[in-house]
Amino acid sequence: MTDPIADYLTRLRNAIKAKHRVVEVPASNLKKEITKILFEKGYILNFKFVEDGPQGTIKIALKYDLVNKVNAIKKLQRVSTPGLRKYTGYKEMPRVLNGLGIAVLSTSKGVMTDKEARDLKIGGEVLCYVY
Repeated sequence: MTDPIADYLTRLRNAIKAKHRVVEVPASNLKKEITKILFEKGYILNFKFVEDGPQGTIKIALKYDLVNKVNAIKKLQRVSTPGLRKYTGYKEMPRVLNGLGIAVLSTSKGVMTDKEARDLKIGGEVLCYVY
């Protein structure tokens, strides 16, 4: 697999389209950090790291509105790819939907949102947009 982050986002996107409650994805440290950010920001209901085999899996419980069954995640968009990396400084940090969405960045201080990176005044690789 050439782009595991795109595979992770695609599995989430497909599970949302199919209205699944839980989705399982192969684990990696970067995917675990992205999952923690999605949970902290309220885009997913819950998650669990299952250690089976050398790599393990992440079980993600998707969050739906109780009344009209709409998912909390409207769009997941991969920005930086292995063929074309996208880096940004803290002054040119992208604002997703004018601050309503989040951009997930990989920085020297770890994986964080655009707001956290702007506050720490550090840049990094823009992994994806979530809103």
